[in-house]
Amino acid sequence: MNGTEAARAAGRVYIDKQSPKAYHALSATAEAVRAVAAEAGLDRALVELVNLRVSQINGCAFCLDVHTRAALRAGETAQRLGVLAAWRDTEVFDARERAALALAEATTAPADAALQEDAYASARAALSDEEISAVIWVALTMNAFNRVSIMSKHPVRAAPRH
Repeated sequence: MNGTEAARAAGRVYIDKQSPKAYHALSATAEAVRAVAAEAGLDRALVELVNLRVSQINGCAFCLDVHTRAALRAGETAQRLGVLAAWRDTEVFDARERAALALAEATTAPADAALQEDAYASARAALSDEEISAVIWVALTMNAFNRVSIMSKHPVRAAPRH
């Protein structure tokens, strides 16, 4: 049984496969956002930290799997990835990364006005206007992909153990 058949058997529609034009538009947005992030000076590792933190908040197993591997390829360490969910309680992230993570969280939970204001104030102190915009776009796009994968129940398959 392939992935689409498995999703259908579980009562789910892979919306990326069912509506490929919409998914391709989202993918094109993600490509544009990656370019904006690079132009703003955000390195790939920081973008992946944002992607992972958003995916942690949303509980998207598929995106956590994909972006953990991408973060490792971008040079992230196992230690930093392991403590990302509790980043505020560590000393392993610098002020710029902390500001980006707080802004990503505020973008993911916009109904919390106090969190949003605190995060934006931190971002203003540590990030340029271009970086703030890029982080918000990265978080917005990741939130959209999380919803695609969560609602489609994209599977996470076991990787070979070393």
